[in-house]
Amino acid sequence: MKNTIKEGQIYYSEEISILLYTNSNKEKCLKSSFVEGKSSFNLLFMLSPNINLEAQDCGTQFSFKENQYILHYSSQESKAKLWTENQELLKYLQIQITYQYIFNLFNPQKSKESSDVLEQMTKNNFIFLHKQTPPLMTVEMHIILKEIIEYSKKGMIQKLFIEAKIIKLLILIFEQFTEKDDTENSSKLHIRIKKYIDENYHKSLKINKLSQELGINENKIRKEFKEHYHSTIIDYVCELRMLKAKKLIIDKNIMIKEIAIDCGYDYVQNFSRAFKKKFGISPEKLRNG
Repeated sequence: MKNTIKEGQIYYSEEISILLYTNSNKEKCLKSSFVEGKSSFNLLFMLSPNINLEAQDCGTQFSFKENQYILHYSSQESKAKLWTENQELLKYLQIQITYQYIFNLFNPQKSKESSDVLEQMTKNNFIFLHKQTPPLMTVEMHIILKEIIEYSKKGMIQKLFIEAKIIKLLILIFEQFTEKDDTENSSKLHIRIKKYIDENYHKSLKINKLSQELGINENKIRKEFKEHYHSTIIDYVCELRMLKAKKLIIDKNIMIKEIAIDCGYDYVQNFSRAFKKKFGISPEKLRNG
């Protein structure tokens, strides 16, 4: 990591750099720029309102409100410009962390969960937690930043203090991300369930298998589906299978046994019983007219 910015720098090591930028000069447009080091993670906390950011690596301009933040991974060294207009205060805190430090911290080779989180970080899945709206800092995040800015001790104690606070910030970010992700997943849970059933109804579909695939409790799956589609999963699966069977039964080139298997039945007898219950006539009689 290159120590390229001295003004406002409140901490620097080979792995971590922290910069507090404040500019309240009475200029029409207040500007600043910072460098994202090669293979580095950058936490950027907006401490004043109406900040514009132009990122060199993606050629996109963003607008931030006060107390919003982003976590961004940069694979190559790049520059970003920040500015405000109408003589507004420009204040932000940048924490830059090397990829190797995060890699050693997570130790992704030891855990799939750690590996998955690191992958999400490098793919920048934590930039916008609320679709196109950057997330807001929590009260705890504000407290941690204040502690980092005001900490006065130096040397090894400062290093340990800073690293502990950064770990806590990352935990809060992941918790915020997970909470949002869980909320979105919960609101769309019935859609995920139905999609899975629509794609797999012709197989030997069991609720416990569905539960494992989606990572959701069996009772919750049943409740969500019934609440949104006013049908049990069993009845819905049977309906899909019978609709498919009725289409196939008119093709006399396909054996009834083949239709039964194709519709998810291991035994012809079970298929014939379900078919007759649904249509009031056996598949053989319907085929033969």
